[in-house]
Amino acid sequence: MKLYYLPGACSLASHIMLHEVGAQFDIESVNTKEGRTESGRAYREISPNGYVPALEIETGEHLTEGVAVLQHIADTHPDRAFSPKPGSVARARLQQYLNFAAAELHKSWGPLFADGASAAEQEAAKTKIATKFDHLESVLSDGRDCLVENRFSVADAYMFVLVNWANFKKINLSNWPNLARFVDRILARPATQAAMKAEGLV
Repeated sequence: MKLYYLPGACSLASHIMLHEVGAQFDIESVNTKEGRTESGRAYREISPNGYVPALEIETGEHLTEGVAVLQHIADTHPDRAFSPKPGSVARARLQQYLNFAAAELHKSWGPLFADGASAAEQEAAKTKIATKFDHLESVLSDGRDCLVENRFSVADAYMFVLVNWANFKKINLSNWPNLARFVDRILARPATQAAMKAEGLV
């Protein structure tokens, strides 16, 4: 397998999970602004939408969209990843948090990473992100360590990456102590450290 990634981007969640499950894989960075991989290949030949992650699997096919890549990693490594049975409540919960991460929290960050966003747009984005953090703080207020059945899953890896962006955009997580502890827990995992080291983030 090969993971195409941008350091620190949402692709970091897939990178973490590949380490978690002990997969054999290569990585190649992508310059999404120039549309080229590290080896010089046109990235849209791999990922038509031009963004990360993309995962080249054993068949030579490429999977795109972060949630699909994460679910594939979990489902193909059920002995090493929490992959609830389809049709179970736990599976629905996992999809619930993955969809919240992708559709609500991830998208809310857009203006803070977009070139040319105004100060007003950035402040509005921070306000919107805070409401998403409020929700996660409430979820974690029951003392759980992980989002679904208190077992580490792809939803935790994805949520960690999105919440951890706060540390790069001057959003103080002290207002959300349960969420801050969640980030610290995921950050301390060996797989997280391995992925971040490989991407030059630690």
